[in-house]
Amino acid sequence: MPQNIFHAPFVGRDAELARLTDVLDRAGAGEPRAVLVAGDAGVGKSRTLAEAAAYAVGKGTTVLTGHCVDLGDVGLPYLPFTEILGALAADERFAPLLRTHPATGRLLGGGAYGGDRLQLFEGIAALLADLAETTPVLLVLEDLHWADQSSRDLLRFLLSRGVLQRPTPGTPAHRLAVFASYRADDLHRRHPLRPLLAELVRLPAVERLELRPMPDAEVTRLVRSLRAEPPDDATVGRIVERAEGNAFYAEELLAATADEPGTVLPSGLADVLLIRIEQLPGAAQQVLRTAAVAGRKVEHDLLRDAVQLPDEELESALREVVGRQLLLPGAGATYEFRHALTREAVYADLLPGERVRLHGMFAKLLARRGRAGESAERAHHSRESHDLADALTASVEAADHAHRIGAPAEELRHLEGALDLWSSVDAGARPRDLDTVTLTLRASAAAARAGENHRAVSLTRSALAGAGPDADSELAARVRYTLAGDLIRVDHMEAAFRYSSEALAMIPAEPPSRTWVWAAATHVMAARYLGKVGEAGRVASDALRVAGRLELVDAQADLIISVVGLDARNNRRSEEGRARLRHARELARGAGNVPVEMRALFNLAVGCFESGDLDACLDWLSEGLDRAGRAGLLSSPYPVEMRYLHSLCLYTLGRWDECVRSAAEADRLPAAGGYAIGPALCVAFARGDESAVDRARALLDGPFDWMAAQVAGIVLTEAAVGRRDPQAAVGQFRTTVAALSDASGSRPDVTVRLAALALSALADAAVERRSVGDEAGARGWAALGGELVELARATAALGEEGIEQGPEGLAWLARAEAEWVRVCTGPDAGAWRRAVDAFAFGDPYERARCRLRLAEALLGEGAREEATAQARLAGETADRLGAVVLRAALDALVRRGRLAEASEGEGIPALTARESDVLRLLALGRTNRQIGEELFITGKTASVHVSNILAKLGAASRTEAVAIAYREGLITAGPPR
Repeated sequence: MPQNIFHAPFVGRDAELARLTDVLDRAGAGEPRAVLVAGDAGVGKSRTLAEAAAYAVGKGTTVLTGHCVDLGDVGLPYLPFTEILGALAADERFAPLLRTHPATGRLLGGGAYGGDRLQLFEGIAALLADLAETTPVLLVLEDLHWADQSSRDLLRFLLSRGVLQRPTPGTPAHRLAVFASYRADDLHRRHPLRPLLAELVRLPAVERLELRPMPDAEVTRLVRSLRAEPPDDATVGRIVERAEGNAFYAEELLAATADEPGTVLPSGLADVLLIRIEQLPGAAQQVLRTAAVAGRKVEHDLLRDAVQLPDEELESALREVVGRQLLLPGAGATYEFRHALTREAVYADLLPGERVRLHGMFAKLLARRGRAGESAERAHHSRESHDLADALTASVEAADHAHRIGAPAEELRHLEGALDLWSSVDAGARPRDLDTVTLTLRASAAAARAGENHRAVSLTRSALAGAGPDADSELAARVRYTLAGDLIRVDHMEAAFRYSSEALAMIPAEPPSRTWVWAAATHVMAARYLGKVGEAGRVASDALRVAGRLELVDAQADLIISVVGLDARNNRRSEEGRARLRHARELARGAGNVPVEMRALFNLAVGCFESGDLDACLDWLSEGLDRAGRAGLLSSPYPVEMRYLHSLCLYTLGRWDECVRSAAEADRLPAAGGYAIGPALCVAFARGDESAVDRARALLDGPFDWMAAQVAGIVLTEAAVGRRDPQAAVGQFRTTVAALSDASGSRPDVTVRLAALALSALADAAVERRSVGDEAGARGWAALGGELVELARATAALGEEGIEQGPEGLAWLARAEAEWVRVCTGPDAGAWRRAVDAFAFGDPYERARCRLRLAEALLGEGAREEATAQARLAGETADRLGAVVLRAALDALVRRGRLAEASEGEGIPALTARESDVLRLLALGRTNRQIGEELFITGKTASVHVSNILAKLGAASRTEAVAIAYREGLITAGPPR
């Protein structure tokens, strides 16, 4: 490197560095934070992070860095975290800490890994938390745009659930900061990182820092500072013009003129980079070109074997490229390109034959090493060198490795890569123990584990097409009943029934076979979902008998669960039905079939929920989720639904903060299903968060999902009621019920709830018409109301299971009846008393909403004292839950009916606990956004709370509200100075 070129100074990023160091200071004080650093290639992300890391080291912080690499369509699962764990393992100070978290050793080659991703994720989170107790920690993840899906999933888990969560009182603070960089210009519309970024930036402890191109003045300062003797003004001007604010471009343009002053400046950066490289000795160029084929980073031994230069000549070449800062030495005897653009330019300049030869060399070297973790790289190199047979073998081996370490998305990608290669490889060169149908079924199973249910269906359909008419009958039947099961998961019941029927017809019941039993078990489920109870019962009876003869205990368990669902009398709500489900759970557990065990536990939980025994429901859910977590099956269908039911149960019980946390945990799990946030959306809507409606509407994007449609239907109908738009409420009711009925073949249980909500909108409109003397207008809503109440009655009497609904459904029917009376004649206290009593099974919020209507009816009948008592009870619930929408409606009723005059000590209406927190921050001068950040709520929700506080205090401004609060003793501390 010429002596008159200085090391690049840090220029033009003072403000960005200040933000990062502020985050580091806050993290060091026990406030864990994360920053997503965005910017175009070469804009200075890595340098800014390096300066921040240097600052952190100076403060005594342990800095751990992980890099993502570009391997095209394949990926190395958890690569940046493996690098971070490797750095910890290499430091003897942390050896005892690593031993206390054995799950993390699986990424360091510590043994087979059976797919329990949650255990791995929690192990890494616990490791970082414990590490942050002993030393402040900065975690740096570079080039996140190249991250594999498993790394993205792990990062989501760490930031949203693990290391950034505020510790509970009495536990040590997490002195941790996470900086993650990515190329903004690489994020095309379908880039897999985009949805993760959109999710992460909504987290209170995560912020985004964008590095924009530097101003020309800063680039000028940079260019002039790089030389002992600055170039002339014309040269500086041309460099600044062409660099367009990119520091790396500017450095490379200047370096090109320094290496060969007479050279005309190139028109593109690639030309600039290549000019510098072409000025190197031949051996150094050979080293760079070979390293470019390896990737961004390459091990010394691998590079040495690929270059095939004498040791002295290799060392001299490496000294040259390192001295010119084209390659940088790294930990573990590795070399890394100083900038990805350099590697890309060198790689693009290779001749086609040269590229193929070098890829082939790396593939052979990796095959000779035989390391399982390098199979993905080997597959990449073999494919690029046109050795498709070895690419196929390596892809399968990479899938095996991904399966062992619990990376189903990568397993699926490698298997799909193998399937793409299959037809291009001669039969004799293919793996002998595989055929295309079996490989496709395996890919389908990986897709299901990864939560890509529609992809699983597509793959199984491909297996069906590949089986052909001459396929073995058992294999053909297995493909069909597998497809039927996949179709059930995506709510295509009629197609599922057709394929399960075909599977059953292909295999005779005699002689008895395992394939026939499982085909029959799948057919029973499909028939039951379509309401073909008689056929399902007949097949189940035969299958139970055959399963008993063959001692297929897990199949017996699965069939028992289906039979309970077919029994109108001894169903899962009855003690007899639950006893049979418990027996099925024990059979499945004894056979080691965890998915069937999950099905039994799910049905036990649902039976308790439908019976109104919510505490028992939570107990079964806790057992089921714990079992699923230990088995690594949290992304499988029944545990996913258990997560939703867990949130729903907490919502119904009025444990709303727990509900929000539970729903957030469910939503962060891979393949959780968008509907997992449903109960939390109901909480958000009740608490005045307007964004809940948009989030509910977003659930309807993409392929149809039965549960997502139900959740969205509830929130969107509630929103129409809140807007006092009866036509929209009825329209949403019809759309939702029709979609759910078409998918399942029967009217859904949620029809009763949706009808009650839509009827409330009609009742509001009718009451409004009567208030202005328009009785005819009020009666005009009766025709629509009659249709809704009849549907509610019919569904409550004969729900999805063909039996009368349980306490929850009957409570919603009582509300629908009360709303129907309100449509016809106005509020009726008797009807609303029945609704209040019906929700006493354990739904305080809906009971409070019915109390509001009861108070309104009592007020109309002149029973002011009882109306006041009911309003007070409803208000206590609204305040406890933070249900600001209900609180506002109650306050309006109190003002309208002057109910406060009938109560003792009118005074200022009580503030909720959350409103008190908001008021305290108001007194400190916080904005709505700042209040939201400190209380972990959105700015819009904070604004709703502020508005409610102003209304309760009778204040016209925030300043007046604070003054009133001090005067009334609502804030005990003195005014801020």
